[in-house]
Amino acid sequence: MTPFSSLFSRRRRYHDLAVSIQEHIAERADELEEQGMPRAQAEQQARREFGNVALIQQHSREAWQWPVVESVLSDLKFTFRRLLKSPGFTLTVLLTLAIGIGANTAVFTVVDSVLLKPLPYPDSDRIISLSLDAPGAGGLGTGGLDLSPSMYLTFARHNHAFQSLGIWTPRTANITGVAQPEQVQMEGISDGVLQTLAVPPAFGRWFTPADQDPNGAKSVMLGYGYWQRRFGGDRTAIGRAINVDGETRTIVGVMPRGFRMVDQEFDILVPLALDPTNQKLGGFGYNGIGRLKPGVTLQQGDADIAPLINVWMDSWSNGPHTYQHYYDIWRITPNFRPLKQLVIGNVGSVLWLVMSTVGLVMLVACTNVANLLLVRAESRHQELAVRSALGAGRARIARELLVESLVLGLVGGAVAMGVAYAGLRLLVAIGPAELPRLNEIGLDGSSLLFTLALSVFSGLLFGSIPVFKYARAGASLKLGASSRTASEGRVFRRSRNLLVVAQVAMALVLMVCSLLMIRTFAALRSVEPGFADPSHIELLSVWIPDLLVADPHEVARMQYQIEQNLAAIPGVSSAAFAADVPMDGNDANWDQISVEGKEYDGGEGPLQLYNYVSPGYFRTMGTRIVAGRDFTWDDLNNLSPMLIVSESFASENWGSAAAAIGKRLRQYKSSPWQQVIGVVEDVHVHGLDQKAPAMVYWPTMFPARFSKPPQMDGLRFVTFVMHTSRAGTQGLLALMQQSVWSINSSLALAPATSNLPVGSTGTLQQLYTLSMARTSFTLVMLAIAGSMAMALSLIGIYGVISYSVSQRTREIGIRLALGAQKGLMRWMFVRSALVLTAVGTAIGTLAAAALVRLMKTLLFGVSPLDPLTFATVPVILALAAAVASFLPASRAAAVNPADALRSE
Repeated sequence: MTPFSSLFSRRRRYHDLAVSIQEHIAERADELEEQGMPRAQAEQQARREFGNVALIQQHSREAWQWPVVESVLSDLKFTFRRLLKSPGFTLTVLLTLAIGIGANTAVFTVVDSVLLKPLPYPDSDRIISLSLDAPGAGGLGTGGLDLSPSMYLTFARHNHAFQSLGIWTPRTANITGVAQPEQVQMEGISDGVLQTLAVPPAFGRWFTPADQDPNGAKSVMLGYGYWQRRFGGDRTAIGRAINVDGETRTIVGVMPRGFRMVDQEFDILVPLALDPTNQKLGGFGYNGIGRLKPGVTLQQGDADIAPLINVWMDSWSNGPHTYQHYYDIWRITPNFRPLKQLVIGNVGSVLWLVMSTVGLVMLVACTNVANLLLVRAESRHQELAVRSALGAGRARIARELLVESLVLGLVGGAVAMGVAYAGLRLLVAIGPAELPRLNEIGLDGSSLLFTLALSVFSGLLFGSIPVFKYARAGASLKLGASSRTASEGRVFRRSRNLLVVAQVAMALVLMVCSLLMIRTFAALRSVEPGFADPSHIELLSVWIPDLLVADPHEVARMQYQIEQNLAAIPGVSSAAFAADVPMDGNDANWDQISVEGKEYDGGEGPLQLYNYVSPGYFRTMGTRIVAGRDFTWDDLNNLSPMLIVSESFASENWGSAAAAIGKRLRQYKSSPWQQVIGVVEDVHVHGLDQKAPAMVYWPTMFPARFSKPPQMDGLRFVTFVMHTSRAGTQGLLALMQQSVWSINSSLALAPATSNLPVGSTGTLQQLYTLSMARTSFTLVMLAIAGSMAMALSLIGIYGVISYSVSQRTREIGIRLALGAQKGLMRWMFVRSALVLTAVGTAIGTLAAAALVRLMKTLLFGVSPLDPLTFATVPVILALAAAVASFLPASRAAAVNPADALRSE
């Protein structure tokens, strides 16, 4: 039997040993009795012959023992017994650790799931985002240039570095023929996209080259969620037909649960079916991805594609009589990135900041627990002195103290898993809606290992301080050193004060970060967005595919009638529509726009952001017209060459809004000049923390390009906006749907038009809130961390002063007996707390000044070294410290000298 296995049968073996010894002695006594010796004398003689029973038992037990393990088990047993006898202390420590460790585990789980784990695709490190740099393209190239279909075809044909590559683009689609008409999220994908992601369908098949033939069969694949929602998980959905934007398509496959198109949720996948004979150079706006061949690096992929930019311009054009190498002035170069970097975006800085702040809270919690353990060790001074006097060495005392702290850390870690689960749900709930990989976040083995490591680390960290003080100074553990009449020791007081200073310093850092985010949030809220109260703006989108209604005049009539129906809903003061609304995430509307009288390199004007709006759009949105007037329906019906510009566009080109009226612009050299009839205030279309861009607003009805004589063209996907006090209510949604569906009877259109679904319903407030989601999330997390750190620091200050009062009761009694004033006694303890706070504040201010520079990208309208913030936080901490120390200080001043001296 091994020593380890003997641990679990020790009592039985000890019992058997005792019985065997007694039986052996009894047998010998029986033999002596048979030889004629009296029984009592026989038993005495048998015991004498056997020897020292206790010594023999001890030697036998030692042969079965595992001394180190049994000693540790004995320490554990003693530790649990001691902790159970101090439930208040134990509960306080466990709750402090559970909150600190649990918060860190929750944030680590998010960081691990979002930033550290590879994407859920096979060999995802070889999947590349085919992004391009175009510094000469103005605003369009600022965030990276997307691919055009002709670019993709060129790269796919001529590259040598990629195993597969493709392009994809998200948009909405109308689905009919399956229950109620519905607007769904569709992803148009080229050949090579599914091969690059390499995730097989749950059942059915991928698209084949035949599916990508523009003249071939029409097919569609379903997302797992849409398949469950609309087909109830029925596998016989394969082979069934559905109507997508007026076109019948056959379902050929269903993608597995959890599959996303890079970072996009989707309902259906549709082949792009590109026709190589009908492509042009332009048409940028497609996301590109590729899978590198084994052994090929990202830099080699860049180098392989770079020369193909010229091949692309040599192979395609933008139409007759256009300059093929016009895009030379854009200076297009590959800037490929790992796909994971695209998915994560800039959320990494936020998550690492949150992880750092919660880590600081963990350190504050550890110092608080260390203070508690110091108090507990001081109260055990007599016991430790006795142990030392009986021969316990430094290592033995250190081990016992560390075992207690490790037990507290591990039990606290076990409780922390429940806190982490709840915290994780809170993080996911309050986190930015665009937080990538949200569906992959959850507790797993990495979370458990992190919790275990943090529990052990924290146990060793806060346990090492009393160990260092008491075990290392073994010579000081004398019985006489624990006199009840002595005041609190200077060394002990210094140790506790240093911990409080550290707590205050860390709390100040977190509070500075928190206040900077509060000031950022306030600065964002004070920004004039360029539109009215977003909570009163209701949105809905409608898509009219050309396969459903081919005539653009009829499309315009439908859109006008929908607007009129919406405006007639009770409670709606006005309605209009546009191609895009502020903060909807669409940044694809860029084009070259030339100002009459200006000369440009290459002959074309710079790229400018634009939008299409209907008459009354600015009034409905609450956007002020600074100069001139709005569009009218007569302007649109007559195809009048008119446009509206933003205030910043007018200032950049003509100096003022008033000077812009009557000036002319055009999109292309072949386009007619269009006159500026109005100037509107700037609108923050990308978010409040982004500068409002210079914009051009075209009417929603316009002459078709290259048509002679001019033929009307218009938008097919528009977002309707309504100003109403009923925004966001369920009753309004039903009326909006009825307004869209009723256009069939009012215009006597084809029956299919009554199947137009309503999509993207909601309020502008939701987009407004989403644009501030990252700031709000960071603010909430820093506020929670700062509040926790401040609370723990104040508890530490209160504990130091309170314990000091209890230990200095005799001194206080003597001072009062000698005539000390109670007010002065109270001030003595408050002053002690303020001194500790001042020292911690000085250290924390220096640390904060160095660290907040890392927050620069998260701040808006406030400097990282904001004087108001750095002046306010120390005042708050000082006031809080004074309050925290006042109660124990008042208790000290209320001590009765006679009672104090008598009790000592």
